[in-house]
Amino acid sequence: METTTQEPTTRTVPGPVKRTALNPTLRTESVVALGTFGALTVGAAVLGGRQSSADSLWYKRLRKPAFQPSPKVFAPVWTVLYGLIALSGWRVWTAPAGARRSRALALWGVQLGLNAAWSWLFFGRHQPRRALADNLALLGSIGAYVATTRNVDRPAAWMVAPYLAWVGFANVLNAEIVRRNA
Repeated sequence: METTTQEPTTRTVPGPVKRTALNPTLRTESVVALGTFGALTVGAAVLGGRQSSADSLWYKRLRKPAFQPSPKVFAPVWTVLYGLIALSGWRVWTAPAGARRSRALALWGVQLGLNAAWSWLFFGRHQPRRALADNLALLGSIGAYVATTRNVDRPAAWMVAPYLAWVGFANVLNAEIVRRNA
């Protein structure tokens, strides 16, 4: 006989989420999904990281604002943010299926693509203006993801709040670089 348990949940669906206890198929599927969200996020980070170089002559010559963080800050900050992005997407994926979850997952993919594109535009193509346009779209997609995810899984929405704040700050930096180097 299959054992089921009723677990309290932070999900916004009515009542507790019914989970099957000790079901290896669901457990394996969840681990594979977590690995997939992690791999997609690492892929975006690697694509972006291959373009990013604070040591490039082009970047060194840019006039940057005084509030520009040290290049040493970016790697640890992005490592934490990418981890939270992957976990947030996975939590949404584990939520009950529905239109809101599907929309949140689509927005998760959009923000990840825009995230990877920014480094290519800014560092790879040396186009700070286009990178700023991408970054504004990224900020909007993260905001839409948070708003949608809040109705699917509140902790998943909160996990990307630091990312939303960091990208907001990155927009200010990017805009200031565009202004100073026009």
